[in-house]
Amino acid sequence: MIEEIQKPANFNRAKWRMLIATMFCYLFYYTGRQTFGFAIPAIEEEMGLSKTMLGYFGTALLWAYAIGQAINGNLGDKYGGRLMMSLGAVLSCGFNWIVSFGTNFWSLFIPWTGNGFVQSMGWAPGSKVLSNWWSHHERGRAFGFYMFAAGMSSILAFVTPLIILNTLDLNWRWIFRLPVLLMLIGGIIYYVVVRNRPEDMGFESPHNSEDEKPSSDQTAAAITTETSLQRYMAALKNWRFIAACLGIGFQSASRYGLLLWVPVHFMGENWKKSGSAWISIALPVGMALGAVTGGWISDKIFNSVRWKLITWFMTLGAITSMIMFFLPREHWGGITILFLCGFFVYGSQSAFWALCPDLLGTQRAGTGVGIMDFFAYLFAGVASPVIGKLIETYQITDSVTGNVIDNTALVFPVVASLCIVCAVAGIVIRR
Repeated sequence: MIEEIQKPANFNRAKWRMLIATMFCYLFYYTGRQTFGFAIPAIEEEMGLSKTMLGYFGTALLWAYAIGQAINGNLGDKYGGRLMMSLGAVLSCGFNWIVSFGTNFWSLFIPWTGNGFVQSMGWAPGSKVLSNWWSHHERGRAFGFYMFAAGMSSILAFVTPLIILNTLDLNWRWIFRLPVLLMLIGGIIYYVVVRNRPEDMGFESPHNSEDEKPSSDQTAAAITTETSLQRYMAALKNWRFIAACLGIGFQSASRYGLLLWVPVHFMGENWKKSGSAWISIALPVGMALGAVTGGWISDKIFNSVRWKLITWFMTLGAITSMIMFFLPREHWGGITILFLCGFFVYGSQSAFWALCPDLLGTQRAGTGVGIMDFFAYLFAGVASPVIGKLIETYQITDSVTGNVIDNTALVFPVVASLCIVCAVAGIVIRR
């Protein structure tokens, strides 16, 4: 039986099964953390919290997520990604339900912070599983598909709150109750289907070529027996890896600036009548398609030279973001430009994640992804309340009603600036 399983055709089917199962689980992960923007207007009205204070909810979740990534990525290397990713989905569902019963700042803030930590049990451990099953020259494509699932998860995280608020006419609390049930189901199925390594199913590892060797003179056997501290130190001593971490920090700040504040921008006065809030769906749709396209371009067009994709996409992301700034909120072209903005800003991420095993080796992939995601969400957490403060500070007069309102369009020039810095970081990496 083992000899039959070890045939290449069966291995190809198995690696695709692991990828599809990982994508399926992560497809629902963002329903547990990207829905908060749709609840902001109702929470602001009900509890009297300012946009700056509500921006700190984004910071709390993102920084807890960052700290969790630095821890859970390494645990994914140590214990495997299967258990970690499944457990994160179950716990995040629980924390979201606790948030839904909050009545003041702290009863929302504390469980939302805990949710950020358990949400970090998904991406890096899942990346570890994919790094074990997919070789160097296929890795950009695999991470592109993985990110496509994350992008589709963003679509779910945008669509389900609108259905709850608009179609079902429920209050904001149900945003944290219904969508996360999908994440719970995905986590359970993932544990049943996935295995951590090809060797667990009788296959040989696909990582035997020179391309799989990390940027050091250590043997694969030595890396396999590394302690957690040694894995961390090997990553932190690699200057190209650190440059990539800084680059993804600015990329993630731009991404989450869009994800948190674009729904607020389009949910202006009378949004149910105008339908403007539905324009925001173009953002995650663009992100989803950018993710899978970026991974393919990274491998096939740029021949796995990751920095070229990062620089080109982030430059185009800056341009489209500035176009959005000058467009009126209900302009017909907003759907297309917002789609392209999401496409380019998020499309570069597949190259960043593929850099982790490229630079550090597959045995350190979980640790590398965890550290990189720590930087990503550390930076994103800083940007969230800063954008909120700018929106409140630089108010404008509504051309239709004559009322003085918050200038939510300021999110776009901030995002453009972050994209430019990330594009420059891509040139520095040159790997």
